[in-house]
Amino acid sequence: MIEKQNYSNKNDKSLALNLILLLGLVSALGDITYETGRSISGPYLAFLGASVAVIGFVSGLGEFLGYALRLVSGYLIDRTQSYWLATFIGYGLLLSVPLLAYTNRWEWAVLLLLLERIGKAIRTPARDTILSHATHKVGRGWGFAIHEALDQIGAVAGPLIFMVAFLQRENYHDGFRLLWISAFLTILALFVARILVPAPEKLENQPGRISTKSTAQKQRLPSIFWIYGLFTFMSVAGFTNFQIISYHLVNQSVVPVSQIPFFYAVAMGVDALAALVVGKIYDKIGFLSLVMIPLVTLPIPFLVFSHLYLLASGGIILWGIVMAVHETIIRAAIADLIPTERRAFAYGIFNTIYGAAYLLSGVVVGILYDISTIWIFTYVVMIEIAALFVLIFFRKNARVAT
Repeated sequence: MIEKQNYSNKNDKSLALNLILLLGLVSALGDITYETGRSISGPYLAFLGASVAVIGFVSGLGEFLGYALRLVSGYLIDRTQSYWLATFIGYGLLLSVPLLAYTNRWEWAVLLLLLERIGKAIRTPARDTILSHATHKVGRGWGFAIHEALDQIGAVAGPLIFMVAFLQRENYHDGFRLLWISAFLTILALFVARILVPAPEKLENQPGRISTKSTAQKQRLPSIFWIYGLFTFMSVAGFTNFQIISYHLVNQSVVPVSQIPFFYAVAMGVDALAALVVGKIYDKIGFLSLVMIPLVTLPIPFLVFSHLYLLASGGIILWGIVMAVHETIIRAAIADLIPTERRAFAYGIFNTIYGAAYLLSGVVVGILYDISTIWIFTYVVMIEIAALFVLIFFRKNARVAT
């Protein structure tokens, strides 16, 4: 079968870069909306009368839905090839966040927060697939790094904007109403990207290229993908989430409560800057750069669970670096491993694996924290060393597969 012709070689690289920048703008504006909602959802639900148990359950359920449903959405997107439609639907559900301004019961607020997470599950495999086509022209690592850097600008700005608005009026609803602006600008930027590149797959397809794989072969994901999934699961399962870190810092009086949003903003800022560096590293040395994930993850619990402000600050910086690696090269590798016709489904499975590992980390570290931080250190060391061995096996098989 002859694949579609690509865009002209004269314009395709600049077109790809423009698409990456536009998708980065979409993500930045989207982050202003939904990261703000996530950062303040706990206190807001409590303000509406929800119990701590409800808040904990809702946050866990939201994260699970946000990752697990990507398996379904990725499969359906691959079957229908409706990348832009799924992206629009997913970002359209961002409107549930400013709608929080009109809720007076925690039950309605919970529904809106869960709808936003479902939207995240719908849009992410489609958007990452579109992005993977564009990064083919500028370098996988660098393309995903540019997107992540822009994305994190929104993650830093959103909570800070809400904080300023809240301090002025001390009213949650006024803060949420501001998010109508970023939500509508997100949709507008997405329309511009769709008009600019209606068929992003043409940025990657080679003219005259003949597919020799059978239908059955196309439907199967290569075995190397599952080895990579195992590495991802094990390395992420040892990564401590920010909620537990912030609990320790406040509970042990390491950091004042008022500085926790600042620490989170610092981590997101480090994420943005580090993404540009690790993206370039990936384009230079390829899969070998994945070794950064377990190596940088290992020292984090020793720092963030200390009782010293300086060590905790260093741990937060490393935490931001690991997040940058997760959001750039760990995604870029999927595009280099999986053919275009199965990529959305692969991203769906990959994100489900990532979400399951993140959930496992939260549960295990949370349980071990109540026993002793020594057990957390032991757990993280063991699982990250195991991840290194899986990475060695993966690289050996990746050379054969590619």
